[in-house]
Amino acid sequence: MSYLTGEFECKLDNKGRMTIPAGLKKKLPEADTEGLVINRGFKKYLVIYTKQEWDNKLDELAKLNQYETKNIEFIRYFTRGATELSVDAAGRVNLPQLLLDYAGIESDIVLTCQINKIEVWDKVAHRAMIESEPENFAALAEEVMGDKRKGDAI
Repeated sequence: MSYLTGEFECKLDNKGRMTIPAGLKKKLPEADTEGLVINRGFKKYLVIYTKQEWDNKLDELAKLNQYETKNIEFIRYFTRGATELSVDAAGRVNLPQLLLDYAGIESDIVLTCQINKIEVWDKVAHRAMIESEPENFAALAEEVMGDKRKGDAI
């Protein structure tokens, strides 16, 4: 899989289906055969993973000591609501109502690509998030990216 980039505005139909934008679909060739996985985000948005990327996340979780309460809770909350999505012949996926309710999504959505996953936002919530960008983004960039000795992963 190549890295995912871009933002896409979409609408859900009255059955909760979303057509995957053509520009994004090109970056997800395995979606037709392997499917995708959607889950809750850490805040009020959803996250779509390729099946392979989701399996990588589960591999990470499987390495945690599942006898420690914090690990059990994290696994439980991270995986709750995870649902496999199948792409239909028209290039649509049916988003689960339970997850749509969690994220406050009714119809208008924004897909924001984040390297190896796709965030799914209610359009109004996405606009509010964008408008709350840190006043000094350069300082944040320096703090996060300035000292590469702290680790290579973002």
